[in-house]
Amino acid sequence: MTMLPPPSKVKLGLVIDLDTCVGCHACAVGCKEWNAGGIAGPLTDSDPYSASPSGVWLNRVHSFELQATSACGGGGASTATQPAQTLHFPRSCLHCETPACVTVCPTGASYKRGEDGIVLVDEDKCIGCGLCAWACPYGAREMSPVEGVMKKCTLCVDRIYNENLPEAEREPACVQVCPTRARHFGDLGDPESKVSRLVAERGGVALLPELGYQPVNRYLPPRPRRGVEAAEASPPVAAEVLDVDALPPMLKWLDRVLSR
Repeated sequence: MTMLPPPSKVKLGLVIDLDTCVGCHACAVGCKEWNAGGIAGPLTDSDPYSASPSGVWLNRVHSFELQATSACGGGGASTATQPAQTLHFPRSCLHCETPACVTVCPTGASYKRGEDGIVLVDEDKCIGCGLCAWACPYGAREMSPVEGVMKKCTLCVDRIYNENLPEAEREPACVQVCPTRARHFGDLGDPESKVSRLVAERGGVALLPELGYQPVNRYLPPRPRRGVEAAEASPPVAAEVLDVDALPPMLKWLDRVLSR
């Protein structure tokens, strides 16, 4: 059994906004591209162009259809309080405080860093037994059938500490490529950090907290949508009038071109 280090003061992790995630899979592709040549590489694929492709992906996106919810209004009429919607749910390692995947590892290949809380796999020690994957309730581990070792999200540890990169790029690849800024990276152990404030403001939640593994990553729930009835009952919004004379010269020219 692999021992866990004392709880770290720094808890690096991700905050994922389910309200703005559009399920484009850019995070999964960006993760694959960076990590294929990084500390977790290579990320091998099996028959990628066949009818049943498979491969190692450290980040996956699942989409779910949520049914509309309704409440009874006056006269027993049913009023939609939340319209049906599609929820896109990105899934990767949550870098738990007390990860079961680490404590079940018989060789010490799975380990948790004491300085920042990141959970990693030492592939030189991994024997491919799969115990860590069975112990992880989040399905965040990927076995490479080619190499016979376990792979997982590294929080791009070879990127976030890379001093050869500009400081603005020292964040996980999935965060860098997200077109809707649905992914945020930072120290969730610091209550004053940007990500911690975001979690507090939006009511961020941990996955399956009742299991006691204390995942560091947080998910921001979708904001309530107005039902059709509420949208129809709302007063019309006055049309915005563009003041062309107040525009900069370049935009005035563009307005004339587009108005022809």
